[in-house]
Amino acid sequence: MADAAAVSAAAHAGLDAPQTIVVIGGGQAAGWVVKTLRKEGFAGRLVMIADEIHLPYERPPLSKAVLAGEADIDTVRLVKPDDFTALNVEAWQPDCATSIDRDARIVRTQSGREVHYDRLVIATGGAARKLPASIVTTAHVAYLRTLDEAVALGERLRKSERVLVIGGGWIGLEVAATARKLGVAATVVEGAPRVCARSVPPAISSFLLNLHQTNGVDVRLNAALVSLDDHPTDANRVRATLADGTTLDADFAVAGIGLTPHTSLAEAAGVAVADGIVVDHFGATEDPRIFACGDVANHPSAWLKRRVRLESWANAQNQAIVTAKALLGTFEPYAEIPWFWSDQYDVNLQILGDIPTDAELAVRGDLSAKRATLFHVENGTIRGVIAINSARDLKIARKWMNQGRAVDLATLTDASTALA
Repeated sequence: MADAAAVSAAAHAGLDAPQTIVVIGGGQAAGWVVKTLRKEGFAGRLVMIADEIHLPYERPPLSKAVLAGEADIDTVRLVKPDDFTALNVEAWQPDCATSIDRDARIVRTQSGREVHYDRLVIATGGAARKLPASIVTTAHVAYLRTLDEAVALGERLRKSERVLVIGGGWIGLEVAATARKLGVAATVVEGAPRVCARSVPPAISSFLLNLHQTNGVDVRLNAALVSLDDHPTDANRVRATLADGTTLDADFAVAGIGLTPHTSLAEAAGVAVADGIVVDHFGATEDPRIFACGDVANHPSAWLKRRVRLESWANAQNQAIVTAKALLGTFEPYAEIPWFWSDQYDVNLQILGDIPTDAELAVRGDLSAKRATLFHVENGTIRGVIAINSARDLKIARKWMNQGRAVDLATLTDASTALA
């Protein structure tokens, strides 16, 4: 990491200190960039270009508290309006950057404005992946990515009796859990043989499946969607047809089938893109004046020992902080252990580190009692943890993982003795 810092510092050594920094994007990563820049003493011009009208906010509550009607913009803001005003940021909202002229160092926007930059941060995040137009003929399908979408979806849920959720990943399951909390019947359609198949081992998929079925969700696995249409006798409802001929009716559908990163602006400018904008340990692209962070950035993970694009609250915040410091010449490598969490019903599930989907997990506690910690151990050290209502165990495991501490499987799995 020290070598990486030296290389990056050398690449940026010939550049003048920035007078104008432009941030494209207005989400959590963008918010942390502007907050950190001011905290680190940057007193120059700071422009944030965002297509949403709202100031930066956190996204995890959207599929939970906001969707349930228990939270609104005032509770999810990253920065209160008065505090944001104090940051002295030119917030071009709502607007959208349409081009980056790297030679002239100018960003142009949809409204016709342009700004010259000394440093540029692309924190454009992504958009909810859409169902193929070839199979969707109804307008009664919703997606969940923005605050306004969450508010509108929550209002519709509270007026409905049954919702159809397309996708058995994290967003789909959280929407289904919130629907059930609101007393709305929910059916989840997942094309894979298990839920969250791309991110967790089978034991956790089975746990999640049982959790949702116990709470009344109708989960259809190995279910390929072939069409989503208006209901034949009620144009205000929907009918889904599956590959086996099964039809499912609902008041409306919600699709949670992944995220498409907003990389087109970078690609058009000739910035390297490979499942996200390619950056180094400090958020820097090959262009020493352009950086990227958050959901849109593909970075080398020291923990995973591979490149990765992470879609998580922790990554959006912590990578943005590292990037902001690098903009000002302080190169501190981003080397966080990946961390993700999900709240569903009475379960808080947290994932830390690297857990292959075929990993054999050492279990501490009782999954059936919804209190357990599962460890992925390699060569005597913890590489990954899944904590189910066991935040204390995860906190201790994080410390041991950062230390590279050797562990004993018998101790890890002995729930009668506290980890210490």
